[in-house]
Amino acid sequence: MKDYTELAHFIIEHVGGTENVKALTHCVTRLRFILKDESIADTNALKNNDEVLDVIQKGGQYQVVIGNHVEDVYDKVIEVGKFVNDNSSDDTKKQGIFNKFVSIISGIFNPLLGLMCACGIIKGLSVFIAALGLISNKSGTYIIINSTGDTVFYFFPVFLGYTAAEKFKMNKFVGAAIGTALVHPNIIALKGAAPLFAVLKGTIFQSNVTTTFAGIPVIMMSYANTVIPTILAVFVASKFEKFFKKIVPSVIKSFFVPALTLLCGVIITLLIVGPVSVWISDALGHLFYFLHDLSPMITGLVVGSTWQILVMFGVHQGITPIMINNIIANGYDNVICCMQAVPFVTCAVVFAVYLKTKDKKLKKTALPAAISSFFGVSEPSIYGVTLPLKTPFIITLVSSGIGGAIMGALGSTMYTMGGMGLFAFPAYINPKKGFDMSFYGTIIAVVVAMVIGFVTTFIVYKDKNSENEATTEKKEEDIEEFITQEVFSSPVRGNVIPLAEVKDEVFASELTGKGVGIIPEEGKIYAPADGKVTMLFKTNHAIGLKTKSNADLLIHIGIDTVNLEGKGFTAVVKEGDVVKKGDLLIEFDKEFLKANNYDDTVIFVVTNTDQFQDVLVGNEKKADSQSELLAVAV
Repeated sequence: MKDYTELAHFIIEHVGGTENVKALTHCVTRLRFILKDESIADTNALKNNDEVLDVIQKGGQYQVVIGNHVEDVYDKVIEVGKFVNDNSSDDTKKQGIFNKFVSIISGIFNPLLGLMCACGIIKGLSVFIAALGLISNKSGTYIIINSTGDTVFYFFPVFLGYTAAEKFKMNKFVGAAIGTALVHPNIIALKGAAPLFAVLKGTIFQSNVTTTFAGIPVIMMSYANTVIPTILAVFVASKFEKFFKKIVPSVIKSFFVPALTLLCGVIITLLIVGPVSVWISDALGHLFYFLHDLSPMITGLVVGSTWQILVMFGVHQGITPIMINNIIANGYDNVICCMQAVPFVTCAVVFAVYLKTKDKKLKKTALPAAISSFFGVSEPSIYGVTLPLKTPFIITLVSSGIGGAIMGALGSTMYTMGGMGLFAFPAYINPKKGFDMSFYGTIIAVVVAMVIGFVTTFIVYKDKNSENEATTEKKEEDIEEFITQEVFSSPVRGNVIPLAEVKDEVFASELTGKGVGIIPEEGKIYAPADGKVTMLFKTNHAIGLKTKSNADLLIHIGIDTVNLEGKGFTAVVKEGDVVKKGDLLIEFDKEFLKANNYDDTVIFVVTNTDQFQDVLVGNEKKADSQSELLAVAV
């Protein structure tokens, strides 16, 4: 396994240091920080690191997108930063209501998603082989496999109790004990007793009172497989715990506080919190199914077309529990599950780009990203291919919306929390009827959406440097005739190479913008245009300028030279300085870089390329301060 110690140090330093980190979790592809002050994090430095796909600030979280190996990086960050693996930050004072909600839900559910997917795969496997007739659903083999997969869902209150306690900063084992009490056989048995009377008669919330506690009627509910009751129960219990910690003497605190918290938490939950939260769960389920019944096709269209955007901003974590609640409360979900086509459409679109492009660097990025999407992890495709290219991203959204609409129209239904991508299909098999339109409709929707995405991309997509061959040739012959905004000279004297030949994946794939590489002949960096210094890395190996046309220019000296920690680099200017074209910005020691085995290629890019009609690249092979290398065009 690769050693991520260096990357961990880099990430911790550029999120503001260990003292700026309040909490850290991770999902499938992202490190999810909650920072004390996001403004001191060096987002640009993180984005420019070739092992970071992107940085997203959303939902009260500072998300560093790593990719499929995020768990290894997470473990190393925890080790290097000496963090406690604690998802319990309550940093909500500066967040809005929605951000608070996303932060809480993410903290509670993220640690469980991997296990839930694993159990979903096992449960789906049992249904799949039974549907094929390989085993009977009455056999011991089926029951053992199915029960193993069902474990996390049946005892969900126990797992949720633990993670919710982490989030609400209370004793985690007391939280788990509260969840356990809700599924204790004796408490469950009380629901089956003869009803004393009913409440809310004639409504969807009608419930029986089957027992009493100290003379107080108890509305017994089924808490196995529930979501909201456990979360609210632990939240209420956390308040009790804080209160008891203040009043219980220290000599007996270690056992009296847990005892009182558990007792009060369970009693209050059974009397008030439990019934109310079950009614909330029922109301949510009815609301979504009401919308689905109004128009399954439109509901599926909306879910399918917006899901990737939700994933991109990380707020899908606030919606996934709705699907979980639907499955657990009703035994199925036919609303949120309409996002099933999304990873497959992404795979098809990215694979079409892979086949169509002549850019070797893009090919290298696209193929593994497409494979990753096929198995349900789409972030590498989003940040590495579709989003930077724009048109493929739009095609993905439209095609996924069509897939969702077809799923809605054909009644696709998810019966268990399945795996991701390919491994999610068994979750659409009806455990009672086997292969029905729920399963076939999902297959049809995914295939149709993939074909639409692939064909459209294959027809529409063209490499930017080949969209208009005649114009490109003219640009290379005389760049000035096409400039309507601003021309930029070379920041250093040397030999010019295409950006694709730079030995840095992020720069070479144009994730940071269009530009060129320059193999320097001297250790001096000059201003390529009039502008203002907007960014100067602490290590002085990179500098950013804002020009009069609002172009953001990045001049990055060498590959991985941030590791030199400033040795060999001397800045002549500082952040905020106004400079003129030709002004000396940075001096660096070429010989020192070579002696330490560092590539000294200077990367010169326009980082806000997408804000211009085009970024034009000249045909200069040899550059000096008078050579016009780049220009932005309206």
